[in-house]
Amino acid sequence: MRKLRAILRTVKILTGATAATAGVAAAAAAYSISVKRRTRDRGRVVLITGGSRGLGLALAERYGRAGARLVLSSRNVEELTQARETLLERNAIQSPDDVLLIPADLTDSAQAAMLVDHAIDHFGHIDILINNAGIIEVGPVENQPLEAYRRAMATNFFAALHTIQAALPHLLNRQGRTRDAAIVNIASIGGKFAMPHMLPYVASKFALVGFSQGLHAELRRKGVRVTTVCPGLMRTGGEAHAQFTGRIKEEQRWFTLAARTPIISASVRRAARKIYTAVADGRAEITITPQAWLAARVAGLAPETTQYFASLANHLLLPEPSFSDQFALGFNPKPTTAEIFELPIISEQN
Repeated sequence: MRKLRAILRTVKILTGATAATAGVAAAAAAYSISVKRRTRDRGRVVLITGGSRGLGLALAERYGRAGARLVLSSRNVEELTQARETLLERNAIQSPDDVLLIPADLTDSAQAAMLVDHAIDHFGHIDILINNAGIIEVGPVENQPLEAYRRAMATNFFAALHTIQAALPHLLNRQGRTRDAAIVNIASIGGKFAMPHMLPYVASKFALVGFSQGLHAELRRKGVRVTTVCPGLMRTGGEAHAQFTGRIKEEQRWFTLAARTPIISASVRRAARKIYTAVADGRAEITITPQAWLAARVAGLAPETTQYFASLANHLLLPEPSFSDQFALGFNPKPTTAEIFELPIISEQN
């Protein structure tokens, strides 16, 4: 009996020692990983367009915590200044010198070139370019003017194209850099699945996804990794900056509800973490939120079924067009006789 007790006591002591050793080892490993994450991108320069708020600011915080130096661009100078203050308050960066703020309208290719040149002159190089600038146009097709499509294409597609063309010669010729450069294009599930009442946005995001995928194929073996990001709905606060047309209050209601509901939308911090990891791993493409992942796969496997359900949602859930706006935008398919005689005569001069 004494012998048995001695054996049990010995086992207990050894077990406790093993558990303690395992605990210390786990804590040391966690600390090591934490330090590694904080310094993983030390010395790297990350340029983020649309970097003053929402997902852009969350990405800036994530890269700042990893030791990167940041170049943030936006049209709004006040928002850029506030973004830097936010990063300092959250201890994401150590000094204001870690962030370069450059206001620019990237729909203008000359300003995109200026942005890239200024960033390189200031920090000496660029390692990661994140194209995050974007706008959202919401409303039925009958109420969307041609200008809405032009705005969406200019910001969501051409702004990214302009910065890529400006930065690409530098990214392809980074002398002495041991790690691949990266281009990250923040597209949308709207570039995989055509959502009703968002056609200008959808058209521009489909264009960006196609361009980004082709760019990855061409640059992968040349030292530049291209990652296409297709998020679902995110709680970025972007609904406050969206452009609405048609029955504006009803359109605002459904879009705001969808954008703010935690069950169907992702937080920007979670999205930023997933994007950061994907870029570090050299991923070609990711989707964010289970709903976006599922929608992208179903749209690819069963396009007719997907479009049928989209039309059903459009019919049952989304607002009707505003007929008072259609005539002004040239979408009155059945004008009355009185309206026909009131139409202005427009002459075109070449």
